[in-house]
Amino acid sequence: MGTCHDAKTAPSLARRLAAITYDALLLGGVLLIAGAPLPLVAESIQKLWWVRLMIQGYLLACCFLFFGWFWVHGGQTLGMRAWRIRVVQDDGLKVCWSRAAMRFLAAILSWVALGLGFVWAIIDPAGMAWHDRLSKTRLILLPKAPVKG
Repeated sequence: MGTCHDAKTAPSLARRLAAITYDALLLGGVLLIAGAPLPLVAESIQKLWWVRLMIQGYLLACCFLFFGWFWVHGGQTLGMRAWRIRVVQDDGLKVCWSRAAMRFLAAILSWVALGLGFVWAIIDPAGMAWHDRLSKTRLILLPKAPVKG
């Protein structure tokens, strides 16, 4: 794979958002399956604040496992693969679980700030979003695969 320093360029914001859209559709399906047993929790118990907090924590953990597994195992979610994007650590090595966790939490911050953390990539000299910088990871744009024929 080489280091991140010999990557061509950082992906554009449009490419990032396209990959995010693709992954959001996939994640929706994952959460649908993960949430399937939740109606089995009695409605009277679901009204308790700590039960609601546990359910939200469970669904957030499912989201992290979805992204984290892909980032740690190959550096690409399915959306990132479709748009030729890979995430690596700043030193060019593959992402470890602790970096994946930091990236995930920092991405939440990027979203909570009304997406400003993502838009930041437009003005950042290296094309990095807040969560790239905070987690010491970066996205690289992979070259097009050669056409066989």
